[in-house]
Amino acid sequence: MPHNPALHRHLQRHRTLAALVTVLCSFPALAAPKDAPQKEGMRLLGGIGWTYDDNLLRVADDEQPFDGRRSDAYRTLDAGVVYNRTLGRQRIAATAKVSKVKFDHFDQLDYDGRDLLASWRWEAGNKFEGRAEALYIKTLAPYTDFDSDERNLRQQRRQVFDAGWKMHPSWKLRLGAARDKYTYELLAQRYNNRTEKALEAELLYRPRSGSSVGLVARRVKGEYPYRRPYNSSVLTDDFTQDELKARVEWLASGTTTLQALAGYVSRDQPSYGEGSTSGFNGRITALYTPQGKISYSASVWREFAPIESPSVSTTLNKGASLQATWAATDRIKVDASAAYEQRDYTARVVFPGSNDLSDSIRTASVRALWQVRSKVQVIAGYAYQARTGSPVLGTGKFDANMVQLSANVLF
Repeated sequence: MPHNPALHRHLQRHRTLAALVTVLCSFPALAAPKDAPQKEGMRLLGGIGWTYDDNLLRVADDEQPFDGRRSDAYRTLDAGVVYNRTLGRQRIAATAKVSKVKFDHFDQLDYDGRDLLASWRWEAGNKFEGRAEALYIKTLAPYTDFDSDERNLRQQRRQVFDAGWKMHPSWKLRLGAARDKYTYELLAQRYNNRTEKALEAELLYRPRSGSSVGLVARRVKGEYPYRRPYNSSVLTDDFTQDELKARVEWLASGTTTLQALAGYVSRDQPSYGEGSTSGFNGRITALYTPQGKISYSASVWREFAPIESPSVSTTLNKGASLQATWAATDRIKVDASAAYEQRDYTARVVFPGSNDLSDSIRTASVRALWQVRSKVQVIAGYAYQARTGSPVLGTGKFDANMVQLSANVLF
């Protein structure tokens, strides 16, 4: 298949690995300080940030950049409130934030962001416990797989309810439901609007050792309100995904913990090719926290995920990541991470080269956090992202470097 700019424009991932989210967001300029004590009552937060990105729109090396330039810088102003309250055995927490982001050159991307997270962790007697959460985020969608210089705001809404029953000191039954809704501002991206509804049940065994093992059954249904035109037909991206996984948390020693969620996944999308994909799906994470100033974690995964594209329906992601945290002093902390992910695509229709569709993404970041005062925090960070590209899909190779400075206050 020759280079296809239209195909490139519509490549947009549904999910990304956690390390990649950090890079795409170029270190959010403001967050409530994670290491600050969670005081009761309401507190105000504010912040200011500056970020420079040498390839803001993720333009491939062999493509002409928009307006003849790749780099840009932007400034962020944030304001909001944080609320925490413990009422008996109930815990209520909420964070609401508004942001104003302004770009130096690509000012058509300027936007006002919104973030809202509210949670209620509840207990009823000695047998029942759970949580209810609601989340709303309005932000600029990433340009990693979307070739455009137009503003493309994405809104995400999420509701979660989870309830657990302690049947026995070592046994617990948990039921959960979640609803995620995504909407995109650009008309060209409206085919990616979707709602995902998930139901989950887990039987968990936790002996006195503190380790645990559980069996998780989950069903996810995805609904796309806009049908995607393809050739002379109209495609639906609706899907049903069933999962049966084992959840393990093994306290190997006082300093080492192994976590795993892995098992069998079957995904059915009737409008594409054979219409189903199945196989092993899982993620394993090791945590090492020795008695010292440095802690480590490492993860490997093999996961199915959808991707919005005229010719590709799903992708099998295989990757690994490493993270380290150094508590240099009581007031200074340094985080570093690196990740690699291989994306293997499943074509909707057979075409030349469709049996060999893949690319990879590499990310790395380092961030230093200085707690100047109990209420004031300063952050400096660097992030790197690179994609190999896929000539068959018409996506090219690129890399990007980002530098960020911010100051936050919580009072």
